[in-house]
Amino acid sequence: MSGKQKSTAKAEQAKGKVKETVGRAVGNEGMTAEGRAEQARGDARQAKEKAKDAFRH
Repeated sequence: MSGKQKSTAKAEQAKGKVKETVGRAVGNEGMTAEGRAEQARGDARQAKEKAKDAFRH
């Protein structure tokens, strides 16, 4: 996995986790859902990069 894509995926996952946690703390369901969606995008990006790495070797 390229370093830039890996760091982007991790950052997206972390940002989503923070949004989800803050959303829960303040009772904002929209923010909680947005955080979960960002985490899912980060997970998908990470899975895509891992699949590309698997085919390169």
